[in-house]
Amino acid sequence: MKKIFRYTSLVLLAAVLASCSTVPVSGRRQLSLVSDDQIQEQAAVAYKEFLSDSKTKVVTGTSNAALVKNVGNKIAAAVNRYLSSEGIAQQFNFNWEFNLIESGDVNAWCMPGGKVAVYTGILPFTANEAGLATVMGHEIAHAIARHSMEQMSNQYAVQVGAQVLGVATSGKSSLLQGLVNNAYGIGGQLALLRYSRSNESEADQLGLVFMAMAGYNPESAVSFWERMASAKAANSTPEFLSTHPSDARRINDIQKLIPKAMTYYKK
Repeated sequence: MKKIFRYTSLVLLAAVLASCSTVPVSGRRQLSLVSDDQIQEQAAVAYKEFLSDSKTKVVTGTSNAALVKNVGNKIAAAVNRYLSSEGIAQQFNFNWEFNLIESGDVNAWCMPGGKVAVYTGILPFTANEAGLATVMGHEIAHAIARHSMEQMSNQYAVQVGAQVLGVATSGKSSLLQGLVNNAYGIGGQLALLRYSRSNESEADQLGLVFMAMAGYNPESAVSFWERMASAKAANSTPEFLSTHPSDARRINDIQKLIPKAMTYYKK
């Protein structure tokens, strides 16, 4: 039994080591057991269903709606240029979309493949274009860092457990389909994965760089997070902050990251 367990563990360890990818900018290695293409395909369907849902009010024809698209496109263009310069653009075949949603929720998100939603409830806190770039850069960073794929890979690894690799592989398709459906829902039900606090910190790091590449001063991010901290202190925690690092820690960490992000900043 011990020999079988040892053999199984070694096989699984080898499979995990062979199934890793590298996060752009941060250089962190992450578990990559799930097809990114499959996740993006499901996310695109979920995004379309979300926008067409009768409960979703997509804002069009306003200055704020135009601003969301403008900031999003600027950051996306900057990200695409960076990925091309690193020779990895082919790994991120995103079909970017940016929409403003009428909702009192203080929230924003970016699904795999570049499907972005910004809720009107967060606009009083973004306050200006640079504040909006802070939020959108952070959310886009989650997608570029493949945090959804990483979370699903972690779930898959746990479910596989100590199974022999051959047995695990035989059930991979149905298991992964279940994980994807749980993450992005079916029938128009949107259920985004919750990221870990380490994912949030990494998204802060990448987000600062991406907004700087797009021509926004990363120092502006501090003011945005200070406004969010004030709102959190006065009221209940917004959904946007439910899994984020503590306010003081986040602002302190961002201030430490700004000097590096400034090297990418061009007015």
